[in-house]
Amino acid sequence: MTSRLLGLVELMFHLYVTLDDIFPISNDFAVVEVIKCLLHYISIGADIRVRLNFQDGDLEVRLPFGSHSRLFLSEVNKAWSAQSLQVKTSILWPCSQGKVKREGWDELKREGRHDLVHQSSHTASNKATMLAMPQFGLRDNLIRFAELYCAGFQELDLSKVAFFFNDTPKETEWMKAVSEGLHPDAKYALVKLVRLVGIMLLFYVRNEHAKHISEMEAETVGTGIMGRMGNKGAVAIRFRFHNSDICVVNSHLAAHIEEYERRNQDYKDICSRLLFHQHDPALAPLTIMKHNVVLWLGDLNYRLSDLDVDNVKDLIAKKDFEVLHSYDQVGCFRGLCGGKNRLPATYKYDTGSDQWDTSEKCRVPAWCDRILWRGKNVRQLHYQSHMDLKTSDHKPVSSLLEMGIKLVNEESYKKTFEEIVRLLDKMENECIPSVMLSRREVHFKDVKFMQHQAETLTLHNDGQVPCQFEFIQKLDEPTYCKPWLTANPAKGFIAQGGKVDIDLEVFVNRSTATELNAGHQQIEDMLVLHLERGKDYFLSVSSNYLPSCFGSSIQTLCQLRDPIQEIPLETIRELTSSGDETRTLMIDKPLDIPKEIWQMVDHLYRNAPKQGELFQQPGLHREFVEIRDCLDTGMPESLPGSNHSVAEALLLFLDTLPEPVIPFSLYQQCLECCSNTSQCKKVVSLLPQCHKNVFNYIAAFLRELLKHSTHNSLDVNILATIFAALLLRSPTKQDLAEKRKTQEFFQHFLVQDLS
Repeated sequence: MTSRLLGLVELMFHLYVTLDDIFPISNDFAVVEVIKCLLHYISIGADIRVRLNFQDGDLEVRLPFGSHSRLFLSEVNKAWSAQSLQVKTSILWPCSQGKVKREGWDELKREGRHDLVHQSSHTASNKATMLAMPQFGLRDNLIRFAELYCAGFQELDLSKVAFFFNDTPKETEWMKAVSEGLHPDAKYALVKLVRLVGIMLLFYVRNEHAKHISEMEAETVGTGIMGRMGNKGAVAIRFRFHNSDICVVNSHLAAHIEEYERRNQDYKDICSRLLFHQHDPALAPLTIMKHNVVLWLGDLNYRLSDLDVDNVKDLIAKKDFEVLHSYDQVGCFRGLCGGKNRLPATYKYDTGSDQWDTSEKCRVPAWCDRILWRGKNVRQLHYQSHMDLKTSDHKPVSSLLEMGIKLVNEESYKKTFEEIVRLLDKMENECIPSVMLSRREVHFKDVKFMQHQAETLTLHNDGQVPCQFEFIQKLDEPTYCKPWLTANPAKGFIAQGGKVDIDLEVFVNRSTATELNAGHQQIEDMLVLHLERGKDYFLSVSSNYLPSCFGSSIQTLCQLRDPIQEIPLETIRELTSSGDETRTLMIDKPLDIPKEIWQMVDHLYRNAPKQGELFQQPGLHREFVEIRDCLDTGMPESLPGSNHSVAEALLLFLDTLPEPVIPFSLYQQCLECCSNTSQCKKVVSLLPQCHKNVFNYIAAFLRELLKHSTHNSLDVNILATIFAALLLRSPTKQDLAEKRKTQEFFQHFLVQDLS
């Protein structure tokens, strides 16, 4: 409701429709903001509930913290001012005595802020809390005075409820514990809380600095199974403090000493996929490293290579840290500083003690937990590990950093800005913007499914004035480019005599692969580069696309006995456009199931029935590329890569089918009969023959895996959760109740032999 309402209001502003056209502004119009005081303080990053009262009724909305809410409230004020009405905004503070403190809209307006940031003070809880436990002592560890606090958690909650539904009561418990552990001599406000399964980040600021926090955004990235699940990954926030852009990342990377390459891939995935959208949707999203200051903390899980446990313990006892650092795996975080690490290793201890791991595995000690930073004028004042916290097999670390923040001299800024405007106005009358393109045609070679390619276009400003450029949409097209193409940046500024590099990137995913595989579309596009007050330039983009079984339909693949890249494109186009894909064009008798599914399932059946964490641990992207090429070309004859990579490729194959194994037309019928086994069998009997074959084949394979559950730790609930979402996809957005019904439907085929 919140995002839809705000999006509607914002759109109407662009179309020059006034707020009065939506809400009648009259003498009885009023705006009342209601704030609930949770845990005896108010968080400035929390949502704001606003009640609009007008003549014909009232409407209550929830506004998220940030510029959109500020825009909405400012438009309310404008509408009120135009009618010369007295609009009252009351802020309700629930108190134990039942009293209410009121502050007027005019007072808030005089402060020059419309995002409704409130100060708060902490009161001692009258209940026993975690801080009272002698083995905890969080206040003793957070007691250092600071202007800003960032607290990161990993493995906050490892339950299945947290993993599958991203819900946990521990979020509130730890938020309360941290809030009560902040320095008692200052007042702090919670600006933002962001969590992904068990990875959580809390950001606090002293109340007097709150008015200087702006452009707050939060994002999450999962790097677990299929490179998406949230058991591993990162959460991050970005904000502007005065005139410095700051990004804070809390990550939990892949575990185990041998997964060094997977950790590096997790880091690269987080850096490439964690994007912050800017307030101007035409501007390219901000990456982590596009900030003045980056703070990166978390359980990075990097270990010590080529040293056994006894050698490491001996070197730690001798405090020979220089030798230990030479074996440290943390190498991919280039450009980030971490100071000299002369603390005791943070991992692994027996829980509840300071004793190294005494379990059968006897883990090698390592500095898994780190606090790194990047940026100018950042200095570490203090760094320590907290050995007295014994609730985990890790020892948490903390760092006190001093950062230089950019401030703008408003008077000088205004004077300089006015001078520049006058100069540009003079130049505008004398010159027309002009640029020189490094090329007019861009060709990408051999584009493949889920394989990124990039080419660089250089714009050189050869005119007499600075210029603004932008790729604009063509007539009757919704965007400036096709969905498989992006230009970064899509708009920008070039100083006189300057130049800018534009990355043209091609990436074919599940949403674009189907039409390209069938030959109904080609990778061809014409970009229009527009100069403000100047002319347009045309740029041709083309490529040859290599078809893939990923994104192709089951019925099409059953007609192909040879690998898809050996089939002429015209033949595939004829097959998919005939309107009857059951008609045999390629072979006398269609295959019972696509050979690609058989290859992946047969590989797992022969090699991985006892594989631990199958379908739960992600594979490597480079191995997926080799598996994809093997399926699409037939070379080599056997599938390469690890069992986990083949399993992930099978899941991705099912996820990219344009029509799922159980067609969309039967989805609702499956939900209605999910609790009746015989009715579920009847629905499956209605499937097209090749779809029914695939469904029964996969179900039989999963039942075989369950026979080895003592070794692979799989159970019916895990397999139903993973595969029901792929075999029985919803044609629209799926709610939680529907998800559970699809899982119940598929469970009938896992708990009994239906042959």
